[in-house]
Amino acid sequence: MQDANTTDIAIVGAGLAGLYAAFLLEQAGITDYRLLEARSRTGGRIASLGPEGFDLGPTWFWPEQQPALDRLVQGLGLARFAQHETGDLLFEPAQHGVQRVRTPAYEGAPTSMRLAGGMGALVAALRRRIDGTRIATGQAVRRMQLQGDAVALQSEDAQGRPTTWQARHVLLALPPRLAARHIAFTPALPPALAHAWQATPTWMAPHAKYLAVYATPFWREQGLSGQARSARGPLGEIHDASMPGGRGALFGFFGLPARMRHAVPDAVLRAHCRAQLARLFGPEALEPETDALQDWAAEPLTAVAADADASGGHGSAPPAAPGAGPWQGRITGIASEWSPEFPGYLAGAVDAAQRAVHALLRNPTAPGIRP
Repeated sequence: MQDANTTDIAIVGAGLAGLYAAFLLEQAGITDYRLLEARSRTGGRIASLGPEGFDLGPTWFWPEQQPALDRLVQGLGLARFAQHETGDLLFEPAQHGVQRVRTPAYEGAPTSMRLAGGMGALVAALRRRIDGTRIATGQAVRRMQLQGDAVALQSEDAQGRPTTWQARHVLLALPPRLAARHIAFTPALPPALAHAWQATPTWMAPHAKYLAVYATPFWREQGLSGQARSARGPLGEIHDASMPGGRGALFGFFGLPARMRHAVPDAVLRAHCRAQLARLFGPEALEPETDALQDWAAEPLTAVAADADASGGHGSAPPAAPGAGPWQGRITGIASEWSPEFPGYLAGAVDAAQRAVHALLRNPTAPGIRP
């Protein structure tokens, strides 16, 4: 009888890439896998607030440019809707005391789409379609070692208690920089590959979002789109985050660098955000029903120290697997940053996971696929 901690395929990370990889494996009839997630929840950088699923992480996708993600959304029966952009856009100059500037909004092209229930609905739909007993949360993989024809993975729970797993192939569904920094590989990865992974920026790692939820999207009654740009801050870019037929919401990206944000208590930052929304949208914006600040740079399972000074742009994809050496054919990166087409986007997670799983399926003698 096979040990419960021995499996053909280990997937490290249960964000979109990891969950989608598990979904693809099950669709192909392969159920001998384990999904190891360091957080106490699945979803990774997809995080939500409230029953409506207001997004604290990624929010948009673009079906015309990202057809594979759109096919997944439609195949899972998820409802999508266009980002609200009807109404005027507001601009806030840097000078104190200077009035806001109101101008007709421009509609983005291509249209930014959102999911009813937020991107968390995508995570929930994938979870319903895979074997939940194959998911182990609260397991941060710290070490990986080659042992004959297997890879031994050692994870730790929140109390530092270790668990050892064995797999024939490993899919790394966490950003390259985190894999290179937080996992000790024995033998070591090829130096050029390790350097490329460490140098790859993690999308969203330097960013922070503020979200305010109201009973209704009252700004629309004023002919406002909910969009705003500010040279004063603390939010540099603001959007309507409301769900159709539900409560209203506004969210903004901080224009402050991570080091500056971290020098100010969250409660103070939130108060400044509320004051800014009131300057822009009126006094009703000063008292949301609830609000939240999600600082991804403060998340050790998303960011490293170097991300505090990063710009947060989309980089280029590093090699997803060793081209030679003892690790060749044993590990493959499948997180969004490894996608050559959409590095850092939700579509990148789908693309990278699909490429890796299809490569395994095309080679039935590869480690991780039993004939």
